[in-house]
Amino acid sequence: MEILWTIIIGAIAGWLGSIIFQGSGLGLIGNIVVGILGFFVGGWLLGKLGVSLGSGTLGTILSGALGAIVILVILNLIFRRRV
Repeated sequence: MEILWTIIIGAIAGWLGSIIFQGSGLGLIGNIVVGILGFFVGGWLLGKLGVSLGSGTLGTILSGALGAIVILVILNLIFRRRV
């Protein structure tokens, strides 16, 4: 059940991050992966800054969305399409 919950939270965080960032869509699987990785990046980054977005589901989603935005910005810089 924990894996299913992680996938759902990751999908929501990745979707929220992609909506806020306004980048190209990654699809459902991409949002899940970016959201799960974003949770770890966001948690690490917020820990280094000494900031807490709260506990529970909402804090997890917000932390994952923040990390997803960071990941999407980095991916956009690396794979920037040249016109």
